[in-house]
Amino acid sequence: MSTSAPDAYASSSAAFFGGMASSLTSVFFPVMIGTFVGIGALAHGFGFSFWWLATSTVVVWAGPAQVILMSALGSGGGMIDAAVAVSLSGVRLFPMVVALLPLFRGRGTRARDLLLPSHFTSVTTWVESQRLLPQLPHELRIAFFNGLSCGYMATGLVAGSIGFYLAASLPPLLAGGLLFVTPLAFLCTAARGARQMLDRLALVLGLGFEPVLTYYHVGLDLVWTGLGAGTLAYAVHRLRQVAA
Repeated sequence: MSTSAPDAYASSSAAFFGGMASSLTSVFFPVMIGTFVGIGALAHGFGFSFWWLATSTVVVWAGPAQVILMSALGSGGGMIDAAVAVSLSGVRLFPMVVALLPLFRGRGTRARDLLLPSHFTSVTTWVESQRLLPQLPHELRIAFFNGLSCGYMATGLVAGSIGFYLAASLPPLLAGGLLFVTPLAFLCTAARGARQMLDRLALVLGLGFEPVLTYYHVGLDLVWTGLGAGTLAYAVHRLRQVAA
């Protein structure tokens, strides 16, 4: 279902709309629909307004962080606690922003040109950008990425509104299950893209560590899973290089 970006566009405007078109034909398009239908239903269940849902989608632009924000505020938590929780959740996107910067920067790229792409960076846009942006000239990549992200964001807004207004008839178990569509899609994409032994080992170790840490109620289990699995996989990779 996914398509590739063409080698070039006639202008930045054409690249922007090409990015939007790519978002609508991407494998992540139905994933975004399922995820934000669940988020919309969750917002309705916590008593938030539709405009609050739409604003938080644009401003936060991260499904897990949006769920954390709604859960914290909806359960009576304080604004500061919610802000800290959302900020900690957003830290996971920082390495993705750093990884995308070399793809964006070219001759004449200004710092202000990178502000919007930095906000738009998410798991979904990062995965698709790694696949599509190298096929484009540097001067068109930012426009293409902004179009891709706007397409995904528009999909999230529409799907969120559908979930919000269908919340009364949407089974709670289904609404909750839809929130897991994005991480499952990311897992499948990461597994498909793992071509080196290092990547495959880190993925397998992560899948093994996480259930154990969760069973023993270890705090920050996802953080420790990533650090432990990634470090151990890298150590094995270095030992193999030395032995060779």
